[in-house]
Amino acid sequence: MSVTAGDVAAAALAVQHTGTPVAAVLIVCDGIPAARVLVSNSTISHGTLGDATLDAAAVELAMEAIANRSALSRVVHIGETPHFLYAEAFIPTERLVIVGAGHIAVPLAQLGIMIGLDVAVLDDREEFATEERFADGVTVMRADFRRDPFAGVIIDSRTYLTLVTRGHRWDFDCLTRLLERGDMPAYIGMIGSKRRVRAAFEALSAAGIDRARLGRIHAPIGIDIGADTPAEIAVSIVAEIIAIRRGGGGADRARGAVALTNRQQVVDGLMHGES
Repeated sequence: MSVTAGDVAAAALAVQHTGTPVAAVLIVCDGIPAARVLVSNSTISHGTLGDATLDAAAVELAMEAIANRSALSRVVHIGETPHFLYAEAFIPTERLVIVGAGHIAVPLAQLGIMIGLDVAVLDDREEFATEERFADGVTVMRADFRRDPFAGVIIDSRTYLTLVTRGHRWDFDCLTRLLERGDMPAYIGMIGSKRRVRAAFEALSAAGIDRARLGRIHAPIGIDIGADTPAEIAVSIVAEIIAIRRGGGGADRARGAVALTNRQQVVDGLMHGES
């Protein structure tokens, strides 16, 4: 049984709730769409193209489309007959939440858009929390850092969150609020010197925050590339996010530190005054 266009639309919407990527593969015969299948988790979840070889080719093409986050096409021959397959991937939305709308946030938001993230910037200052200061596609929100800075903001395993407010106090307060939540983002980065970061970890540990959660914090934020200007700092942050997003320990190797699984040693070292 083939999959309808309506089924594809429903599956694309469901991706945002399930978090599981899906691809729709269409076979075209003589320029006319003939059949569709839906592919997820390396298998056909709905439909068939009517031939085992074509179904296998659809799964392969679908997984490539998901991996590349794009649409792909391929011609598959069965005997002398060519079959045109077209795959469209539907990927769960990943988002970058930037807490603080200062000088670093402007290039950071632009780079976030460039690497395909939905970007939201939070700030409590009316003169900074304006969409005119940011690239097209960036959502800018007024936030109350004193009460609930993340009100109305989705934070889950597909969220990358950066703390780059106007002062360490606000970074620390927002971080505390974040760590008190149930859901943890894929990435938490906090700006600040090693001295300030050490003081923050000590205070959070004394307040009873689990060290496993502290071990999730990337601080000082970004890969150490000697960044100085706001644009350079933004590049170092996005480079670290990309390393985490792609599932590698590249960010930590660039720091000359340990792998992601041993990040707790970094936390312990900072809290005990190691440089």
